[in-house]
Amino acid sequence: MQPTQRYRDMKTPKIALLITLGLLSLGGAGLAFSDDDDDDGDRHGSHHEKHGSWFGSRSDIAPNTNPTYTEECGSCHMAYQPGLLPAQSWAQIVNPAALANHYGDDASLSDALVLELSTYLTQNAADTSSRTRSRAFAVASADNASGGQTESLPRITQTAYFLRKHDEIPARMVTDNPDVGSFSQCNRCHQGAADGDFNEHRVKIPNFGAWED
Repeated sequence: MQPTQRYRDMKTPKIALLITLGLLSLGGAGLAFSDDDDDDGDRHGSHHEKHGSWFGSRSDIAPNTNPTYTEECGSCHMAYQPGLLPAQSWAQIVNPAALANHYGDDASLSDALVLELSTYLTQNAADTSSRTRSRAFAVASADNASGGQTESLPRITQTAYFLRKHDEIPARMVTDNPDVGSFSQCNRCHQGAADGDFNEHRVKIPNFGAWED
């Protein structure tokens, strides 16, 4: 074998090894960006949520896409995105009997509207979503979607994930704050709530300003 040929034969596997290592590094970077969809680690700042990833940013909860739902439910309160509760919870909430006593109010709808809203909510629920924060709501809701009371309707504010993400916020900033009033008033503090943006780094609490944990 000629010296030149021997050199080429020795060089080829080294090049292949370098290419493989490079691809593995890129794969790891991709996983890191996908993990940033949920700001469990955003106490240290999430590149994806604050600045957007290399491939473009998106809301951490899918925005509403059904005008009927936005109109019917948004006329009384924030039209909560389907990705904030699992399908089973939404099915309980839009049940005709439950709508007649919707958290203390009569929110009865026609059969046609109930079918449309139920289909939209369950098909786009947290446990059907690919977004990390929605999946967290789905998992957290498994045991306590009804707040531990079988006669109660599911509440987003009673899910383990929601409670964990808000456990450091004092009552004086929310329930005792006349410009907020309740933890259910997401859009009072989360400026991008209507678009599905619940990043804690963009929270502004009325009368208190930006939230810093």
